[in-house]
Amino acid sequence: MAYSAGFSPHPKISYANSAPTGVASEAEYVEIGVTVECDPDRMRTALDDALPPGLDVVEVVQARTPDFVQRLEASSWQFEVPGVSIDALARCVEALLAAEAVEVERLTKSGLRRFDARVAVVTMNAVGAHVAPLTSVAADCAILTAVVRHVTPSVRPDDVLAALRRVADLVPPVPPRVTRLAQGPLNPVTATVGDPFAPDRSA
Repeated sequence: MAYSAGFSPHPKISYANSAPTGVASEAEYVEIGVTVECDPDRMRTALDDALPPGLDVVEVVQARTPDFVQRLEASSWQFEVPGVSIDALARCVEALLAAEAVEVERLTKSGLRRFDARVAVVTMNAVGAHVAPLTSVAADCAILTAVVRHVTPSVRPDDVLAALRRVADLVPPVPPRVTRLAQGPLNPVTATVGDPFAPDRSA
């Protein structure tokens, strides 16, 4: 592993657009600097063995192009919303998508900040558990899927829920369980999230 120079060297590890606290994720990325070229499969196995159960290294790809972080343009999210029917959730989605702007508030280190959460929402759908992207969902749970663009300030899952509460009074009886399914380049035609490793695979 490579280390920085200076009086207090530290490992060259960079977490790219990590998920906010309190949500699950299937798509987190970390960049690790090394001093010699490593075999990606051996590195994946070594890292995976060193991590606790539940934190799985799915793939290691050698960086062959710059600006990896800039490729993370959007995230795909799944919200498990118990106690709310699919029809009711669909009406909430319709109300949000029909709005030109939905302002929400977030408490930051600099104080209370107000911003538009609607501008970041690319797509949003209400579906049943039987067609949820992740299969480990209770059968009676309505599912909200959304593609959210990475903007400044960032629009987090709780901001999306706050926007739904503001435009449609959506207040689930139990806090939704949120999982990031993917993050990467945003396809403007299909409104889907692509593979951020694609340029390195083809280089």
